[in-house]
Amino acid sequence: MTRDREAARTSAQVSVRRARKTASWLGVTATSPRIVQALKAAIAVAIAWSIAPLLPGVADDYPYYAPLGALVSMYPTLMSSVRNSLQTLGGLTVGIVLAGAVIVLSEPNVLTISLAVGVGAAIAATGWFGASREYIPVTALFVLIVGGPNADGYSIGYLVQMTLGILVGLAVNLVFFPPLAFEAVGQQLTRFRATLADQLSEVADALADSWPPEEDGWASRSQELVAVGRAVRNAVSHADDSRKGNPRARVHRRDLRSDYEELSALENVTFHVRDLTEVLAAAVWGQPVQLELRPELRPALGRTLHAVATVLRDWDPDDTVQVAFAAAEAALQDLMTELDERRSTAPVTSLGVAATVAMDVTRILTALRPHILPAAAAEAESDGEPAPDTTPTR
Repeated sequence: MTRDREAARTSAQVSVRRARKTASWLGVTATSPRIVQALKAAIAVAIAWSIAPLLPGVADDYPYYAPLGALVSMYPTLMSSVRNSLQTLGGLTVGIVLAGAVIVLSEPNVLTISLAVGVGAAIAATGWFGASREYIPVTALFVLIVGGPNADGYSIGYLVQMTLGILVGLAVNLVFFPPLAFEAVGQQLTRFRATLADQLSEVADALADSWPPEEDGWASRSQELVAVGRAVRNAVSHADDSRKGNPRARVHRRDLRSDYEELSALENVTFHVRDLTEVLAAAVWGQPVQLELRPELRPALGRTLHAVATVLRDWDPDDTVQVAFAAAEAALQDLMTELDERRSTAPVTSLGVAATVAMDVTRILTALRPHILPAAAAEAESDGEPAPDTTPTR
């Protein structure tokens, strides 16, 4: 009997855990931006299709264009929805004008229809109408072929129903949870810092390894760093776009200006990380140029790069990251002192690699200082000293 009770209790606990996992999965899935956007599109299409037959005049003959207009207006952010909707209406108008010119000046035939479509495609190629540029030649073609003898009524119905659907889509996008992409910004910036920190740590580990190092992945990761930075900039730009005209932005606030400044600093850091990586790779394998790194300088270089990596990992502006930043500055100072001591006994060319890396680290810490020690940066500006340059180097 006791075993049966324990088995029943275990089975019940397993069932509860599964139910919780299922509920959690359903909750995350149901609130994901893509699912929410799909539901809003379905709602907008249903509303547009329901009210399209209520329009008076010739528009009543073309109700199927209203749902199309609702779909056209469905974009991830309110501003992109408005922008694309206006471009779509502009493209439709230009296409209708081209078709009207054919009807007024000539008559629809193979030559005139092809000419109207060609002119529409040329206008679309200018890029003035964004993603909706293809509506220009398509609309001209539809008016001339589908509209036929009733081209004027078709044009009015087409434009009116599309406008109705677009207005419905914009209203749905505004009323039902207009998206804010703030959370992704913090995640992407954290990922960017972690990627840069990992790169510096791997380079530092390679300096402590046998020479030449067995691990060489760090030497070919330059483009990956650039790609991560580009993804972060897209995320910040998307978040900035998502807040424009969004009533939720008044409640859920985020200092995107600070995010842009941090991103600029990290892009600057990326340039110098790539530079020191290329210099050290050249010292290891002699490509693309032949460089030399004295073995006795590797430990100091490794300690300095590890210290900078720690700063990027302990980023939050608290005592921990300030201690890490002070440690990185101390490690850099030790490296510079060692270089000065060896300059009298070693040829300048043999110290070139270490000096280049030291300069890159100096620029990295200069870019990070205003974000980690904001009080010190503000005090320096108040004393009349110029703020460190955080503009990304190209």
